[in-house]
Amino acid sequence: MPGFELFGDAEKQQVKDVLDSGVLMRYGFDGMRNGHWKAAELEKALAERMKVNHAQVVSSGTAALTIALVSAGVGAGDEVIMPTFTFVASFESIMALGAVPILVDIDDTLTLCPEAVEKAITGRTKVVMPVHMCGSMADLKTLKSICDKHDLLLLEDACQAIGGTYEGKPLGSYGDLGCFSFDYVKTITCGEGGAIITNNQEYHKNADHYSDHGHDHVGSDRGAETHPFLGYNYRISELNAAVGLAQIKRLDEFLSIQKRNYTILRSALENIPELVFRKVPQGGEESYAFLSFFLPNEDTAKIVHKNLGDGGVDGCFYWYDNNWHYYRKWEHLINLKSLGKLPQAIYNQLPDYGASDFSRSDHWVGRTISCLIKLGWGEEEVHERAEKIAEIIKKAFDQ
Repeated sequence: MPGFELFGDAEKQQVKDVLDSGVLMRYGFDGMRNGHWKAAELEKALAERMKVNHAQVVSSGTAALTIALVSAGVGAGDEVIMPTFTFVASFESIMALGAVPILVDIDDTLTLCPEAVEKAITGRTKVVMPVHMCGSMADLKTLKSICDKHDLLLLEDACQAIGGTYEGKPLGSYGDLGCFSFDYVKTITCGEGGAIITNNQEYHKNADHYSDHGHDHVGSDRGAETHPFLGYNYRISELNAAVGLAQIKRLDEFLSIQKRNYTILRSALENIPELVFRKVPQGGEESYAFLSFFLPNEDTAKIVHKNLGDGGVDGCFYWYDNNWHYYRKWEHLINLKSLGKLPQAIYNQLPDYGASDFSRSDHWVGRTISCLIKLGWGEEEVHERAEKIAEIIKKAFDQ
């Protein structure tokens, strides 16, 4: 992670096909495009790789989440349960529809705590949205059981975990819907892009139409298409899809490199008794995009993180103080800072997150460091890096 580290001839050829045709839009211009339909080809390849019936590629991971929610009928006043540790796109996508993000605690998986989820369910709850942060998954079996019990949708945000599996199923395919991001720093990149996957034909049809102004895509005359319902423009371009098409074919190559580099780093840290690795639920296999571990307390974690940076070890993240990924710095959500007036349901139903008790999340995130696993590292370089990280962590306990 990320896939741009290994751009090569395959990506260049796919993009050249588009530029040679001159057709950058995914729909229409049939006679000009020389048979190239990169977005459609990417959807087919993604559905096959993720072992699902349907895939819809769109302009971003945020767009994918928004479309997945609305395709299943989520709208104003509906509540969507999401974790305190995620990316801001999670609540942005919910609020874009007038729905209400309900933040709940995480556990040692660094994802949704099932017990906290069950306590947060109300009569307005429509969706449980686990976010598979940093390459590993939530306890999907338990969350699925909760959703079945309460007749809720399970939407997997797998934007950071493409290639991981749970009980033999690709992440994103276990729930009712799954979403991916293909932005510039993801394992598979389109530059900008995202996707929704599902086995539900109705959700797929809705996603297909909604992401293109409500066009029904019936027939070969775009100007004659009807609009069964309102939609917006979340289309991906053929140029972006072309990059992704080359990259999805390389996913197994990327995962193999990530696993090798992850394993080397983890092996170097396993003998440090004060360090504990994040929990991977039984039956799950990470995508190996990050190596995440817990230190004994917040103070030690901060010291180690600073020492890693001072020691020239880049790509190690302390999420507790991160503006984008942890609730503590989401002042714009807490204070509802918006350029325009938000739907009344949000004002009425959004909890006071400035006064909420997320101490269980703080307990885990305050002690967590996550190390990005890069694809471009050579094996010798990874061993050197692993030794350096281990040395820095051990020294922190001697201070």
